[in-house]
Amino acid sequence: MPDVSLRIISLVPSITELLYTLGLSDQVVGITKFCVHPHEWYKTKTRIGGTKNIHVDQIKALSPSLVIANKEENIKEQVEALQAFTNVHVTDVSNFDDALKMIQDIGSLTHSEAKANEIILTIKDRFAELSKLSQIQQLQSIPCTYLIWQDPYMTIGGDTYINDLIEKIGFTNVFAKTTRYPSISISDIEQSNCKVIFLSSEPYPFKQMHIDVLQKYFPNKLILLVDGEMFSWYGSRLIEAASYFKLLTQKVTEAL
Repeated sequence: MPDVSLRIISLVPSITELLYTLGLSDQVVGITKFCVHPHEWYKTKTRIGGTKNIHVDQIKALSPSLVIANKEENIKEQVEALQAFTNVHVTDVSNFDDALKMIQDIGSLTHSEAKANEIILTIKDRFAELSKLSQIQQLQSIPCTYLIWQDPYMTIGGDTYINDLIEKIGFTNVFAKTTRYPSISISDIEQSNCKVIFLSSEPYPFKQMHIDVLQKYFPNKLILLVDGEMFSWYGSRLIEAASYFKLLTQKVTEAL
């Protein structure tokens, strides 16, 4: 059973959602302004700034016993400031296996191991089904580009969590040899010979008008809007993501 004396602050939107799934409503006392799921927490929990500009004094006033941060999403110096007065657990998620380990670790830290293990097993089962489907559809032969920003266009490198998910659902990221989130040009996309371009809903909110612009450059490529949360939110979102990816892969294979 979760420890009722815990006072948790989450600095990571996807982990906030995980804490909700773990049944820790009474224990979570603070979240960021980007922790929009679940909506009821966004309305009722104390918001302690953004992921990159947390309010340290406000967090201290909440007397947390555990703050959960992330190496990529939060600022090192701000996390170190929190470590001066409370226990801070810094997560580092670069791939699917890291995500499962993170869920296990958070379950252990919050005394909700049974629920965490249940989440992990569900995710493994659903992605195993998805893997069988991608093999049947032979998606490994489809090269893709995943865009997260425009002006300039930015994509994802091979050392990112999103890249690992793209490969796991059966596609090949044509920019996998790059690292982190490189800027690319229209010419780079053309030379990559990708067949599919995914336009993420976050951090840049791509819309249909962006498809219309790119389609003029690439009339023979399939360009799709995709839910960025499904590709980038690790944690319990992976349960829902598996079903989303199943529909997405079916849509791609039918279109090509």
